[in-house]
Amino acid sequence: MKKANNLLLGSILILFVMLWLPLGQYNFLIDNWMKIGMYAIPFLLMGVSTFAENQSYQQLLKNYRIIGIAMLIAYILHQFEEHWIDLFGNYYAFYDFNNNFILGALGATDDTIRPLTKESIFIINTSLVWLVGVMGIWRSPKHIFPLIAMASITIVNGIVHTLAGLLQMAYNPGILTSIVLFAPIYFLFIRFLLSVSTSFKKQIIAGIFWAVLAHLIMVVGLLMANWYHIFPESVYFILLIIWSLVPLLLFRRDISTEKPSKRSRIGS
Repeated sequence: MKKANNLLLGSILILFVMLWLPLGQYNFLIDNWMKIGMYAIPFLLMGVSTFAENQSYQQLLKNYRIIGIAMLIAYILHQFEEHWIDLFGNYYAFYDFNNNFILGALGATDDTIRPLTKESIFIINTSLVWLVGVMGIWRSPKHIFPLIAMASITIVNGIVHTLAGLLQMAYNPGILTSIVLFAPIYFLFIRFLLSVSTSFKKQIIAGIFWAVLAHLIMVVGLLMANWYHIFPESVYFILLIIWSLVPLLLFRRDISTEKPSKRSRIGS
C-alpha cells in the first residue's frame, strides 16, 4: 500500500513538473491553462464514480475524496469566470483588472506596465489551487489537512473578491462564483468536519493561516519580483510551489486517531 501511495505521489509531482517545465507546451499553457481545467471536469467526475462505488447517498456526502473533487471543480469554474470569460464576455479579464488595481495602489502613471504577468497567474493557479486540490483528494481520508488547505484557499480568495467588490461597489472577475460556490462549499465542509470531531478546530485555524500567508506570498512576492526587481520571477514561482507543498507536512496524524463527536462518525 505504501509503495502504491509513493507511486501516486510521484505521478502527481511529475504531472505538475511537466506542466511547469518549458517542454514546448509552456507558451500554449500560459494563455490556455484555464480551458484545460474546464475540460478536466468530466475526468474528475469519472473519479467520483470510482470513489463512490457501493456507497449510499449519505455516505457520498461524507466521502472526503468526493468533497475534494467538488472543491476542485468549484475552483475550476471560478477560474473560468476569473481568467477565461467573465460575466461581461471579456477574455482573461482578471489580468487587466488586477494589473490596473495594482498600478492604482502603487500610484503608477504608466498603465502599460504589467506587474502581474500571465506566467505568474499560471503558476499561482496550478500550484496553490490545482496541486493543493489534487493533494487533498489523494491524501484523504487519513490526512485531511491538505483538503482543509484547499478549502481555506477557496474561502480566503472568495473573501478577497467579495471585499474588493464591496469597497469598489463594482463587479470584479470571479466575484459571482466566490459568493455562489465558495462560501457554501466552505461552510458546509467546516460544519461537517466539526460534526466529526471538534479537534479539527486547530487544523481549520491553521488552514486559514496558511491560506492568508499564501495570498501574502502571492502579492508581496509578485511586487518584489516584478516591481522592485529584488529577485527574478523564477524565484517567486519556486516560493509559490514550495508553499503549495507545505500542507503535506502538517497535521499528518491518522484521521482514525481523532476523537469523534457525539453527533457524527467519520465517513470514508
